[in-house]
Order: sequence, then structure tokens, then C-alpha cells
Amino acid sequence: MQKRKRLEETVAQDLRVATMSSDVAALIELGREGEDVLSMLNGELGGLRDELSCLETGMLLSGEHDHRSAILNIHPGAGGTESQDWAEMLMRMYLRWAERNGFKSTVTDQQDGDGAGIKSATIEIEGENVYGLMSSEIGVHRLVRISPFDSAARRHTSFASVYVYPMIDDEIKIEIKPEDVRTDVFRASGAGGQHVNRTESAVRMTHIPTGIVVQCQNERSQHKNRASAMKQLKARLFEHEMEKRRAEDKKSEDSKLEINFGSQIRSYVLAPYRMIKDHRTKFSVGDVDRVLDGDIEGFMHAWLVYKRTGKTAGDGKDDLPE
Repeated sequence: MQKRKRLEETVAQDLRVATMSSDVAALIELGREGEDVLSMLNGELGGLRDELSCLETGMLLSGEHDHRSAILNIHPGAGGTESQDWAEMLMRMYLRWAERNGFKSTVTDQQDGDGAGIKSATIEIEGENVYGLMSSEIGVHRLVRISPFDSAARRHTSFASVYVYPMIDDEIKIEIKPEDVRTDVFRASGAGGQHVNRTESAVRMTHIPTGIVVQCQNERSQHKNRASAMKQLKARLFEHEMEKRRAEDKKSEDSKLEINFGSQIRSYVLAPYRMIKDHRTKFSVGDVDRVLDGDIEGFMHAWLVYKRTGKTAGDGKDDLPE
């Protein structure tokens, strides 16, 4: 049914493009005959341009699991409160992106920072092509700004790591032996009411052979938290296996297109000037507030083009301050 739904949307999108193209051609013909159709034509061209952009993005999402939903992990780098605040800013950016696109997002685990920000966060984002789009965000994100936590108002550089896993469903079988998993229950921390904080409803699972650890504490029910943690564990184990396969199959000529966790992929500069630039694709945006409010489609599209063709959006010069 999921495959059928994707195919039906592809057909519907094709029909929309054909209809809009026909309408544009008809308006151009009317314009040649002397009719005042300029405003209507601009509107139709704008709609057609948006539809073609969506179509191009869909064509670039050719990975086996690009169509899946995703599980997102965010961790601050060294730097204490400053980096923890930056990690929370990134979490908000991705939640706003999900909201803008009509995707369902759930924060399944959040460890609050000391004073401000977060120490870690796990978010499930459900929707078509979420994993393919969010794969552009894997790596280290760098923030340069005047720190609100520095009484001397000095400029600080902070880092936060982002990783994304495909959310697997029942069509993919992941076998997990019970003896390979250690399950711990504990009281949830942070907001959530008396029931959440007084009962041992939070669940942490450790996969002993790989050392992978997941946890969930957003639900009142320990049973629901167990189910969510198991879903995360299966996704992490699936991605772990895929990473091993990719490492085995990787060729030297493809190395420039690989993203390794821990690589710096993007800089967000808020001082002394304002610009966000992706170091892989050279795509940059000056309206930093719009990006931090979830408008990151341009960076995602530029990454998909770069991954497929190796072409960058800029001149290749990295003029951001170190």
C-alpha cells in the first residue's frame, strides 16, 4: 500500500505538471493575441516552477531507503552551556522544518542542559522522503556568534553533531536476540508531570554486541517507552549494518561524496556578519533567521544535487572565518 501510494502521487504530480504547462502555453498564446495576461502568467509560472522543483527533488531521492521516515539524534560538542544552547537551536530548526512540511514529529528523548540548552535529543519525524531529505544534515554543525552567556560579549564558536537513521517498518526484519539486549528502567527527568517523574517509566536499551544505546522517556507508560526504544534500536542496528556494507563497497573515486560523522558540514555565522554556508555544496544563505526557523530546503536540494553530480552551488571558495 505504501508503494502504491508513492506511485499514485508520482502519477498525480506528472498530471499536475502537464496541466500547468498547458495553461502556461495557453496564456502565452493569449498574450501574443494582445490580451493582458501578464499577472496570470507570472502566477502560473511561479506555481509550475515550484512543482518542477519538487519533482526534481523527488528524482534526486533515488536511495533504497530515501522514502522512509527518520530518527534524528542531536548532541552538543565541547563547550558546555554555549554548545548545549546551540544543540537546542538546531532541534527547534528541525521541528519547525517538519511542521512547515506537514510531517509528524515526536521528541522521544530529551536531556536538558545545565542552565540552558540540551545535552541530547532524539526526534522521530514521520513522512514521505524524510530520511532522504534529512540525510543532508548528517555531520557537525558550527555556530559563530556573540555569546549571550558571556558577560564580556565575546565571539564564541560552538559545535553540535547531527545523525539520522531511516525508520524501518515491518517489511524489514531485524532479528534481535533477547540475551543481546540489556534493558534498564529509571525515572524520567525534566518536564512531564508528577506521574512521569515519580514512576520508573523511562527505558534505556543497550545492545551488548554493538554497544548501541537508545532511550525513551517521553511517554507516561513504560510499555510505550519500551516500544519506542525498540523501534529506535532496530533503526540504529539497521543503519549500523548498512554502514558496514557501504564501507565494503566504497570506491576511492566516491570518497569525496561520503559524509563521515564528525565532519564539519555547515557554518552558521551570526557575527561579525550573518551568513549560513554549507562547506560541501558551497550553497549559502544570508537570511539566517529564516533558515533557523526551519527553511532549509535549499541546503537539502543543493546536497542532493552534489551527491548525484558532484556539482557545487558556489565558486568553491570557503570565506567563512575559522
